[in-house]
Amino acid sequence: MDEPSGSAGPVGRGCEPVEWLDARLAGVGENLALDEALLEAAHEGTLRGPIARVWMSEAPAVVVGASSRLSEEVDLDACTAAGATVHRRPSGGLSVVIGPGCLMWSLVWPAEATLPAIDAIHARVLDPLAAALRAAGPQVVRRGTSDLAVCVGGEERKVSGNALRVRRRACLYHGTMLDRFDLALVERLLRHPPREPEYRGGRPHRAFLANLGLGRAAIEAAVRRAFGATAVRHEWPTAVVARLVTERYSNPAWVGRLG
Repeated sequence: MDEPSGSAGPVGRGCEPVEWLDARLAGVGENLALDEALLEAAHEGTLRGPIARVWMSEAPAVVVGASSRLSEEVDLDACTAAGATVHRRPSGGLSVVIGPGCLMWSLVWPAEATLPAIDAIHARVLDPLAAALRAAGPQVVRRGTSDLAVCVGGEERKVSGNALRVRRRACLYHGTMLDRFDLALVERLLRHPPREPEYRGGRPHRAFLANLGLGRAAIEAAVRRAFGATAVRHEWPTAVVARLVTERYSNPAWVGRLG
């Protein structure tokens, strides 16, 4: 990941208004490719302002980080048995399980000046998102490096894990929103992570995760409210998405590297 420097604010601080992208893509690989295509467009200057979107996989899948080692994080035999496909995203972080009931969200913005430090990006993106979710009901707080959590039975449990990729003139920030997801599936498909935030305290997946239980419409509204995304866009770089799917996101060698 390219390292940022300087102190220019991300979304909502001197940028163009955030657009809401209405993109309906068929598969996980296509959606991950779209995130990278938007980042590429923002970096190259063809995407002039910030853009946000949500999507959901119709089937269970595992999405590993750009530098994840499959053998450390994923039970591939269990994935095969469950019919869960494995994909690699363009951002860092650890592996996640997605599927029906887990809403994915993305935010991409160009930067005319240099971007702020990574910690500042996390705060400026996740703080308004947590506030928008709290307005919908659950008392969501920011925890760890880039998690959102709620309190369940006196323990904080993760409801959203997020990652970013920074280029010199643009940033991609995206993640999960566990809403009405089969949490037991995470325990089946993922190994205990090789690193964890302090608040996890060594808990297994089933004791660390929780669902928001808001429904897709409410979460989508919260994402839009957090970033002031009003105007709707219906176009995206389809040719770049197709190229990235061919070169990377449907390429077993690329997905399976760092096995």
